[in-house]
Amino acid sequence: MVDVATSPAVLPTLDIARTRELDKKHVLHSWSAQNAINPVPITAAEGVRITDDTGTTYIDFTSQLVNVNIGYQHPKLVAAIQEQAGQLTTVSPAMANDMRSEAARAIAEIAPDGMNMVFFTNGGAEANENAIRMARLHTGRHKVLAAYRSYHGATHGAITLTGEPRRFGSEPGLPGIVHFFGPYLYRSPFHATTEQEESERALQHLREVMLAEGSDKIAAIILETVVGTNGILVPPAGYLEGVRALCDEFGILLIADEVMAGFARAGEWFAINHWGVVPDLISFAKGVNSGYVPLGGVILSDAVASSFMDTPYPGGLTYSGHPLACASAVASIAIMQEEGIVEHARDLGERVIGPALRALADDHPSVGEVRGLGVFWAVELVTDRTTREPLSATQMGQVTAACKAAGMWPFIAGNRVHVVPPCVITEADFAEGMQALKAGLAVADGFVTG
Repeated sequence: MVDVATSPAVLPTLDIARTRELDKKHVLHSWSAQNAINPVPITAAEGVRITDDTGTTYIDFTSQLVNVNIGYQHPKLVAAIQEQAGQLTTVSPAMANDMRSEAARAIAEIAPDGMNMVFFTNGGAEANENAIRMARLHTGRHKVLAAYRSYHGATHGAITLTGEPRRFGSEPGLPGIVHFFGPYLYRSPFHATTEQEESERALQHLREVMLAEGSDKIAAIILETVVGTNGILVPPAGYLEGVRALCDEFGILLIADEVMAGFARAGEWFAINHWGVVPDLISFAKGVNSGYVPLGGVILSDAVASSFMDTPYPGGLTYSGHPLACASAVASIAIMQEEGIVEHARDLGERVIGPALRALADDHPSVGEVRGLGVFWAVELVTDRTTREPLSATQMGQVTAACKAAGMWPFIAGNRVHVVPPCVITEADFAEGMQALKAGLAVADGFVTG
């Protein structure tokens, strides 16, 4: 085993100017026109705080891409990665390795009953790609239903599953993908006025889409258990249960995309546990190891897994079950259990975050709606509460600047501030971040016209 503590440094040390120069010259950034951006170098991070190249430290209300659930530089997780790096860094997925075996066991143990097998990927998009492949092979059908307000990744199939406009630049996409409208009471596509109406009408719409597309042609429906980037939309009571019933009625598999909502983010190991619904497949990534090493995967129900016991699964990845990544998952799950992070996220959401955010509406007329659970919340900003006209991108830019100036790095999506700090955040740190959020909302209030 290599003694990393006594090994000489082998990596170059770049100053900030050189970092910026090389980034601009050689790095192609996602979702961006390269000449329009100037990425901020992050030089350090610890717990729930990040530090930029000027030495300014911010409370991170983003968890980067809503994935650093355990916080930055957790010493036990860092130590586990170092330990595994000294033991075995990589091996072919055709061979067994102890950390992949243990990671699969640990994930199956916390998964819903009857889900006992795991296929590992490098991230969430690949997890969703393989989940729909598994569903098609298991059912012998080809169509897959996905919601318009969704994001499932940016690989070829995953971006086709994605319903939001980011898919446009990649079209035409994977054949057989059909989109539908999910529930969103605040901006209801079904003209509903109550959660019950929204749930019932959304389910009726879904049934009609299934019938119109040929229910016997549909392999699966994939949905984010709690819609993430497109609004943190918590499904109304009865909706997920109704989707499960429709799937059972027509022999369709239910794929729960838990990439963002899983592993403590929604106050449960998997968000779907809130509703007692058991899917056929679960895709995961992000919070499984807080992004310390790239890792994702699919959890299969016993029924779906049975399709590949005597017939080969026609898919694979060079780094599937990578030992370094799996070791980080083993350590991360153990840390979450030891430190009660899932329970902390649930309690914080119910007792602290939810009440604090809902109280903002009393003081800030720009707050149209607050919604969420666990450490997974959205504050939707409007210029008029009656018309629900959203703040513009330019106006949201000013809100962002005000939050940062007050010491908090915000997650901005459309006309919403998503409040998604690491799940380990303390009440005191959350209160500090809230003061910065209020500074941003004071700016948003200046745009209110009605």
